Amino acid sequence: MKLELFKRVRTRDNAAMDLATTPLNQRGDHRGIRLEHAYRTHDGLMTRGIKTVDSTGAFLVGELERLDQTLHLPLAAVTWSRDIDLREDVTVADEASSFTLTTFGSAGNLGAGNGIRNGKAWIGKTSDQIGGVGVDTGKIPQALTPWGLEIKYSILELESAAKMGRPIDAQKYEALKLKHQMDIDEQVYVGDANLGATGLVNAVLVTNVSNLPNGAAASPLWANKTPAEILADVNAILQSAWAASGYAVMPTHILIPPKQFGAISTQVISAAGTVSILKYLLENNIVTASGQGRIIIQPAKWLVGAGAGGTIGTEGTVDRMVAYTKKKEYVRYPMTMLQRTPIQYDSIYHKSTYYCRLGIVEVVYPETVAYRDGL
Repeated sequence: MKLELFKRVRTRDNAAMDLATTPLNQRGDHRGIRLEHAYRTHDGLMTRGIKTVDSTGAFLVGELERLDQTLHLPLAAVTWSRDIDLREDVTVADEASSFTLTTFGSAGNLGAGNGIRNGKAWIGKTSDQIGGVGVDTGKIPQALTPWGLEIKYSILELESAAKMGRPIDAQKYEALKLKHQMDIDEQVYVGDANLGATGLVNAVLVTNVSNLPNGAAASPLWANKTPAEILADVNAILQSAWAASGYAVMPTHILIPPKQFGAISTQVISAAGTVSILKYLLENNIVTASGQGRIIIQPAKWLVGAGAGGTIGTEGTVDRMVAYTKKKEYVRYPMTMLQRTPIQYDSIYHKSTYYCRLGIVEVVYPETVAYRDGL
């Protein structure tokens, strides 16, 4: 057999054939052309001088290589459905959601005013002037903004994906659903800057906002506080929201950043104790003691840096704690379910648009919500 030597022959992938005689590693892989610097591929790996085509879903697999066909999707967590109730009466045809707030008023009789121990509606046998009540109702409207994404793929992509056993249509649908859930999660907790909207953890209507007091270590951070001081902070925010509602509504939920939640979940109240700080808080707060239910404490990533002067999502800035009542009549989120158009056939392409309307968190009773910063 006659062997022919190639000299500086360019192949389709621009690899120089004379370089192919030099193995890249012990597995027999050969190098292509060298790139001038490192590039980031679609999977986030830093590569130098290595051509990648992984974004297409097609790979070169060796004869003795076992490829795991499982689809490993991006890691993401959404918790909005855990922390807020939906307002489900809105439709795609609606352009805004609104609610009303009603205020009652009544003047005190006998000229004594409406202070404590005064202001009752007394009348006498010969009274000819009887007072009445006043009702004032105001409407608060908020936009329902259309949301939509298109899924589009060609017949050639479908055929190639089917042959590889990784359906491109299903993968794109999973990506769209994840994007939909992540957008809702962000809208529910922190709102949207372009729309001028706020969320559950930064609502502008909430005025019960303050910093946590310093502990014995001269710091408001829970990492520097004792279990008793942390319990005092929890009871203080619960008491504050309860008092702001005229002692009509006790908070049922507390949200804290994941770092603080992890600390109180694992740290015991004393060196000789076996009870975590979290369990200690759940058993000794004013809600549990009152017999009106049990408080629920949950972690929320959007509280990292959500305090006044902090940067949302940035560790080491001002974190926030939120206390509120998770009931539809106090705070809720209006949105419509995800829908899609029929599949359209355009030349070799199949495409369909998924759409819905996303609203703005409705804090119907702002006095039932309280924020504390600096934990």
